[in-house]
Amino acid sequence: MTPIVSIIMGSTSDLPIMEKAAHLLNDLQVPFEINALSAHRTPAEVEEFAQNAKKRGIKVIIAAAGMAAALPGVIAANTTLPVIGVPIKGSVLDGVDALYSIVQMPPGIPVATVAINGAMNAAILAVQMLALGNEQLAETLEVYKDSLKNKIVKANEELQQLKFEFKTN
Repeated sequence: MTPIVSIIMGSTSDLPIMEKAAHLLNDLQVPFEINALSAHRTPAEVEEFAQNAKKRGIKVIIAAAGMAAALPGVIAANTTLPVIGVPIKGSVLDGVDALYSIVQMPPGIPVATVAINGAMNAAILAVQMLALGNEQLAETLEVYKDSLKNKIVKANEELQQLKFEFKTN
């Protein structure tokens, strides 16, 4: 099946974070690809990827990077596809540097940005974008969201069954 979401990370060291997005897309049966490209180390390849993604059938790009985190912005500058940035924690600034880099894009080059290490939310946001034009995917997403609610309801019911004794001094 042709991928419609592309997960791009600045380094394979980002894979432990980004595989959360891959697992969710896989669970929801959304075809995707995953690649490592660096805005600083492979700039020509990043530009080529971004310029050709739409022609290849990609609908949404999830781009993750740490530190200077230029990757999502460089991709957004070279495509009209929606780009979701995932700042990666990895420097002495705990990912805040990457967050600021991704979220502070100049006018005309937007990058939707999720929390530091927020790969799962990036995948959900990508699916929400895709579901706008795909009723079957919208239904799948609704079932997924209901499962999240049901987990909390069940956990709360189990919590209510516990007996606590409160001691006062």
